[in-house]
Amino acid sequence: MKPAAFVLGLILTVSTLIGQTTRVQTRSLTLEECTRIALEHNFDIQIGQLDPQLAGFTLSAGYASYDPTLSFGARHTYALSPGGRDEVNRIIPPTESESDNISSALSGLLPWGLNYTLGIDMTDRYGTGPDVQGTNIVLAPFENTDGRLGVFSMRQPLLRNFWTDQPRLQIFLNKKNLKISELGLRNQIITTVTEVEAAYYNLIFADENVKVQEKALELAERLVAENRRRVEVGALAPLDEKQAESQAAASRADLLDAQASRQTAERILKDLLSDDYNEWMDVRIEPTEALLALPTILNLQESWRHGLEQRPDLLQARLNIEKQIRIISYQRNQLYPQLDLVGSFGYGASEDEFSTALGAMADRSNPSHSYGVTFSIPLANTAARSDLKSAKVTKEQLQLRLRQLEQTILITIENAMANARISYERVSVTHQATLYADDALKAEQTKLEKGKSTSFVVLQLQSQLTAARSAEIRALADYNIALARLAQNEGTTLDRRKIDLQLK
Repeated sequence: MKPAAFVLGLILTVSTLIGQTTRVQTRSLTLEECTRIALEHNFDIQIGQLDPQLAGFTLSAGYASYDPTLSFGARHTYALSPGGRDEVNRIIPPTESESDNISSALSGLLPWGLNYTLGIDMTDRYGTGPDVQGTNIVLAPFENTDGRLGVFSMRQPLLRNFWTDQPRLQIFLNKKNLKISELGLRNQIITTVTEVEAAYYNLIFADENVKVQEKALELAERLVAENRRRVEVGALAPLDEKQAESQAAASRADLLDAQASRQTAERILKDLLSDDYNEWMDVRIEPTEALLALPTILNLQESWRHGLEQRPDLLQARLNIEKQIRIISYQRNQLYPQLDLVGSFGYGASEDEFSTALGAMADRSNPSHSYGVTFSIPLANTAARSDLKSAKVTKEQLQLRLRQLEQTILITIENAMANARISYERVSVTHQATLYADDALKAEQTKLEKGKSTSFVVLQLQSQLTAARSAEIRALADYNIALARLAQNEGTTLDRRKIDLQLK
């Protein structure tokens, strides 16, 4: 056996064994079914769905600035002081004192910038201390309790941090970021749905192109058989038979390429549909829809309007400008002096016993209050002025980028619409070319049978017919893909595919 024949036989044997061990399942799918599967299993969509959740958690964390804080403390203090002499030279004995302090407070910030604290503070002091008895100073035990109950203190900004402050700014920005992330998810879904549609039509083209190449091989082999018969009876030169065999070999190579392209197109679609490739590895996808060129009314002004109103990336850019406007407002507020209204209110007590002090505070017999203002102003305020200028420049930059994006969208939509129109015209032109090529081949084959033509001419016309058929189905696929790309550029893909996007 020749080496080449041995290698070919080995390849066929291995291919047969693989085919016996791998069971290929055929799964017929419509474009709508492919879209639904992708919405559930596409990796990019699954990853993108987590962005709004993360943005939501960040927004919730921003409200933590208004969470009240409850604090509690207890402390014991001991002190031993040496004695001495007073101003009249009397001996002061050493003193010993202890104190127990208990405090609790509830503090926080309100959404309009008010800082508040509500608490209780109790201190019980006891020990031995100097006591003047006549001309002598002696040690005597003592105990007293001081306390303040219901102490409420507050600080309300009146200028800086009044109508906006850092927590309110951050919450506003986080709300916008949540909308931006939702638009990002919408954009990812639009992109994925468009890619699924393009992959689906490319797979249909690949299927049809395999059929075209099979038909071409059938024609080439038929010509080989006819030429061989004519050579055997002496009606044709052997060269014509070799030319036909050469064309048949080339057609076989083209068929192999078409089959390989079909497998590649199928894998691209599987990647878009799958989050577990093992489930699709042995599945052959059979598109159930035909390549059609349905006429579509294209209105450039209407498409521009859709693009400027619905494109997620454009809406994101506008939200970024809204964010920057609020940042400028905050930075402008930081130029103001710090003028705060402060005040406090509570009840106090000073008794010998802890329980007595509590009772006195409960009676609210010793109220106290204070109020006033505090004022401070940085003399240069360089940082705040620089931050404001920087924020204004950033806003100008964002506005320019928005205008640039709007212009890009208009041009992209116009290009996409022109491509759709040209693709539709190509469908008609390539169809006519196929008809003409088919008629020309039939006529030339008739002439060849009558001895008035050559195999070379027939082979050329066969190649032209194959190319025309391939170009026709390519034009059909391109037209449908062009409509999908146009909808993507308009931001209307979800409406076009009747997808109702509900974000939690």
